[in-house]
Amino acid sequence: MATPTIVPIGKFERVGAHSHIKGLGVRNGKALPVADGMVGQIEAREAAAIVVEMVKRGKMAGRGVLLVGPPGSGKTALASAIAKELGEDVPFLAISASEVFSSELKKSEFIMQALRKAIGVRIREVRKVYEGMVTELDIKMGRHPYNPYQQIPTGAKIRLKTKVEEKAFNVDETVAMELVAKGVQVGDVIWIDAETGRVTRVGKCEEAPEEHKYDIEVSHKVPLPSGLILKEKEFVHTVTLHQLDVAYARSTSTSLFSILFGGREEKEIPPEERQKVDKMVKEWVDEGRAEIIPGVLFIDDVHMLDLEAFAYLGRAMESELAPIIILATNRGMAKIRGTEIEAPHGIPLDLLDRLLIIKMKPYSEEEVREIIKVRAKEEGVELTDDALELLTKIGLESSLRYAVQLLAPSLEVAKFQGRTKITSDDVRKAQEMFIDVKRSVSYLKEYEEKFLK
Repeated sequence: MATPTIVPIGKFERVGAHSHIKGLGVRNGKALPVADGMVGQIEAREAAAIVVEMVKRGKMAGRGVLLVGPPGSGKTALASAIAKELGEDVPFLAISASEVFSSELKKSEFIMQALRKAIGVRIREVRKVYEGMVTELDIKMGRHPYNPYQQIPTGAKIRLKTKVEEKAFNVDETVAMELVAKGVQVGDVIWIDAETGRVTRVGKCEEAPEEHKYDIEVSHKVPLPSGLILKEKEFVHTVTLHQLDVAYARSTSTSLFSILFGGREEKEIPPEERQKVDKMVKEWVDEGRAEIIPGVLFIDDVHMLDLEAFAYLGRAMESELAPIIILATNRGMAKIRGTEIEAPHGIPLDLLDRLLIIKMKPYSEEEVREIIKVRAKEEGVELTDDALELLTKIGLESSLRYAVQLLAPSLEVAKFQGRTKITSDDVRKAQEMFIDVKRSVSYLKEYEEKFLK
């Protein structure tokens, strides 16, 4: 009987197609040949850096960006790099134009939701809270008003302690039910919202009484709070406009906390509800309680949209609350979907006039070599010099994507041979097993009569 292979348990690893991108790799307006995961495309990256500066200064309103170039020229990578340059918490949503037609939603609704998912709102709320370690807790139980056989909390006496004071409080049934629902015990550090009675269990206090400590426990350890028990705390929530739309459509209350928590999502949101959300967000901004974080909406294969979708996108682009819209296409002169009208890149001219167009050039041999080295490092793959040269040649003759895709299967071939470093023989073996598009077409032609028509 064969001995089973035991795979060691490790951390979850998932390498995305553009997980190596950290930024544009531009310093003082000049793009470095290789930096932040970006290789080559000097002119395009410098143009993108100007777009980033325009966004930061609020000069991109009513405009969009169009990336044009052949397949595999780094359009998605450039869009991702722009989002990284704008900031870590900047929303970045990447979709394909075909999703507009495959969704259950109307085209206009899908596009609007995508736009609003790419706009963040950082909300700051100062709340009065009671904070401290629970040193005493006595829940008072009473008869349920509708079920005489059931007991419910009717109030509680709780004592809280900080480094400077200790006080006892009598709380009503609302707070008592929160304490029971959150499983609060003596030794826990909690917050009680002075206005809503909402209870937040922060964790187990490091200075909890010995009788309330356990040899094995999973609660997060926190220090004893300092300062007074009643204090003002600032809460920061970062949400998207779409999340606010969904919450507002669910509730007519404009209370901040009622908007941020709970409820079901509606498929389509009425325009008047969005207008109310926009008005509310503008008021928050004027009061200094919130700030808008313009994100990036990246639409790949934009030539697949039709006239109606293009018209809606153009109108949405001019909205006061609009994200940075980056479109990408690999088409030259093409018919606009659903019409016989030919236009550059399959995009109506009136929309093209509103776009800043950035051209992407095919990669040179040296750039292909550097990209393969970057991807190999990202995937934890070691290459011999001859394997790197062979993959570079494949990237030039076939496609860069195909060459990069051969990295993982080549590593598996090497492991079968007891090696962790990929050689040119491993690459050739993987190339034989996983054919490229050109060889796939040749295969189809060779056995054309045997395929179903």
